[in-house]
Amino acid sequence: MELVKGDIVEIPAKLKAIRAKEALTQNEFCEVMEISISSYKKYEAGIAEMGAPPIFKIVNHPRFKKYTLWLMTGDVAPECGQISPL
Repeated sequence: MELVKGDIVEIPAKLKAIRAKEALTQNEFCEVMEISISSYKKYEAGIAEMGAPPIFKIVNHPRFKKYTLWLMTGDVAPECGQISPL
């Protein structure tokens, strides 16, 4: 699965970028988010599509809320606290 299509960064690459910026391993991220490590590894590898429930957990978590706009659209709005981890 291609992680970047044109100028659009796909969800697996975005998840990796968020984890890297927050200095979290996959296990640590899953513990914080209360997501199954086996499912998460499949999401990040692009083997399985991440459904709405885990995405909602991420974008509503206080630590990761700042990446919501970027994760969902690729846009940022620093004036509103919405940034990119890249």
